[in-house]
Amino acid sequence: MSESKRVPVGVDPFRPNPARVYNYMLGGKDNYDADRLVGDRMLQVAPDTKDTAWHSRNFLLLAVRKAAEAGIRQFVDIGAGIPITPNVHEVAQGIEPTAIVASIDYDPVVHAHSNALLTGAPGVTPILADIREPDKLLELASAEAGIDFSQPVAFLIVGVLHYVMDDEGPYDAIARFREVMAPGSLLAIQHASTNTHPFFKTTSSNDTVGSPAQVDFRPPEQVQRFFEGLEMLPPGLAAANEWLEEDLKPTKLVVLCGIGRKN
Repeated sequence: MSESKRVPVGVDPFRPNPARVYNYMLGGKDNYDADRLVGDRMLQVAPDTKDTAWHSRNFLLLAVRKAAEAGIRQFVDIGAGIPITPNVHEVAQGIEPTAIVASIDYDPVVHAHSNALLTGAPGVTPILADIREPDKLLELASAEAGIDFSQPVAFLIVGVLHYVMDDEGPYDAIARFREVMAPGSLLAIQHASTNTHPFFKTTSSNDTVGSPAQVDFRPPEQVQRFFEGLEMLPPGLAAANEWLEEDLKPTKLVVLCGIGRKN
């Protein structure tokens, strides 16, 4: 069957999609020519971009482990993307068997994949919601996934905020999440940095302007604002490779990661 005939109804396969580009970088199959074009352009400028994707994924799973080991059993994974093993719920439940996960994405295609791939997985609920509408997102996480915000929760926001432009209220959204977090909760964020190689930023931006994959690279001080009022876990706000145990080299695409605890 040709690729065009495999495109779900309502999906534009000719516009790159961030979840599918990320899926391509991780070696997944759920992507189209437009997504692979963006991915290949990135790889031309920075061949280590696939390393960046894996560093980011491993940071996400590290944050899940830290939260579960701290006794947190509720996870709100915003921008969960197309499921790929190991998934957040698999890691969390391996440590805390009663853990529940609200697996949230705003993309109907991602939501469809999640419903298909996660059906029957205990304790995980795919939810269609947008970080730009934080109150609605929180309501759905509570009503559909059973998240109790009076108890500690881990907000996982990896690879999302750099797709939210300044005029779309990213700081207001995160402030709302910090507000509802009970003491002991964690906020994990990954965000593309202006420290990224300039030629890479220019090339990738030319491919994605006006699409959902358009990126707003922010400087470290602006990324740090998302953690206002929280205690930063070591090593603080740092490149993804610095969070991992291996002696990993920095990549041209710099993504900053941090975990903050509400005391």
